[in-house]
Amino acid sequence: MQPASRINLTDSATERLRSEILGGRWSVGVRIPNEATLSDRLSVSRGTVREAVRALVSQGLLETRQGSGTYVRSAVDPTAALVRVRRACLRDQWEARTALDVEAARLAALRHTPADIERLNRLLAERGTVADGGQHNFVCRDLAFHKAIVAMSGNRAMVELYDFFTAAIAETIQATLGGDLPEPDAPMHGQIVEAIASGDPERAGNAVRTFMAPVLSQLDRHLAQ
Repeated sequence: MQPASRINLTDSATERLRSEILGGRWSVGVRIPNEATLSDRLSVSRGTVREAVRALVSQGLLETRQGSGTYVRSAVDPTAALVRVRRACLRDQWEARTALDVEAARLAALRHTPADIERLNRLLAERGTVADGGQHNFVCRDLAFHKAIVAMSGNRAMVELYDFFTAAIAETIQATLGGDLPEPDAPMHGQIVEAIASGDPERAGNAVRTFMAPVLSQLDRHLAQ
């Protein structure tokens, strides 16, 4: 067993122990060495070993038995499954957001005023890029653009619902910024504005569906893996 690095010792110790478990060093049901032994092997404190073991217990790889020790509970890494669960939840969120945004755009196409379109164009210009003030600020600016479309729908219940789901919707936006999912660019946002301004609800709804489709397709591909 290799000593843990001095950088982020708990994480390093956790990864070393996980590697040993998944690599078959200890079989399922076998008691692993005590804290003192692991501390010596990993060249970390017993407290660090304790934290690493606690992390692996929470992940289902180890279990502690009072007065007996710590045993291997599973040799199957749960990480991939957890990622798939998160992506499934994200897909549900994105699908729900799509339904809201599509209907909001359809209603906005029917009920907007010239001032509404001017405001949308201004918000789109202010949206900018992630480089303009960081990721958090970008998400806030992007969300302001989409919330403006919902407000233009004139449907108070839809506005309240969108506000209620704001945190989840912000997460769906955030998820496209890490490189794993495609982030709809400024021209795609502009196409939504143009479709709403046309006064054609079908065109507006289709613009949003086209906007959302690449992310939904990518999530489907991830979940199929």
